[in-house]
Amino acid sequence: MRLTSFSDYTLRVLMFLALHPERLATIPEIATAYGISENHLMKVVQQLVHAGTIESVRGKGGGIRLARPAAEIRLGQVVKASEGSAPIVECLSHDGGQCKIAPACRLTRVLMNAFAAFYATLDECTLADLVSAPHLLNQLLQPPLDR
Repeated sequence: MRLTSFSDYTLRVLMFLALHPERLATIPEIATAYGISENHLMKVVQQLVHAGTIESVRGKGGGIRLARPAAEIRLGQVVKASEGSAPIVECLSHDGGQCKIAPACRLTRVLMNAFAAFYATLDECTLADLVSAPHLLNQLLQPPLDR
């Protein structure tokens, strides 16, 4: 399985915010830290605000922050929300798709079990677990000094 860049950016935003829980962060600041597009991050942030995972404060001095402690944010829930509910293969769609072998195929059950195990493993980990070495992460996310 491969996560979308949307999920990757979602996790990166959350990690950045978990590293700085004492203050508001901005999308440009996060984009600069990771070297990624502000436009992509805007979509990620909108989804995270809508899901209630982060809060957005508007106006001068505004920004974004976690809506609850990092230790309460389970990675499986975050990834499920960012990946959406689209089936990974046609036979897992609600109508069964157009697969001719669906009535006799065992792949559906194998894939369902694999994804359940994948999300269960992610749910064993919290956002706080990802930022347990904050000094090194903060150092790596600092913009380079102009010379």
